[in-house]
Amino acid sequence: MKLNVQKLKETLKYLESKQRELKKQNQSDTRSLESMIKYLKKDMMEQHDLSDHHQLIKQEIKDTETFIENVKNIIKINSLNHFLL
Repeated sequence: MKLNVQKLKETLKYLESKQRELKKQNQSDTRSLESMIKYLKKDMMEQHDLSDHHQLIKQEIKDTETFIENVKNIIKINSLNHFLL
């Protein structure tokens, strides 16, 4: 399955912005943001079949920072593969 790197990059940017927003909010009510982030990660997993590209990503999905880094690596690897083909 070919990864749509461009679409994944756009979704990742959105996820990162929501994560920054969450960090800024400190003690205020963050439940809606947290649930949006959770939904976004789950959606990214399903839409892009990320577990096909990274075996441990499913176990690491709870930690958003780690998830973001893993997705960045997937993008980097697949961008390189695209140029090599």
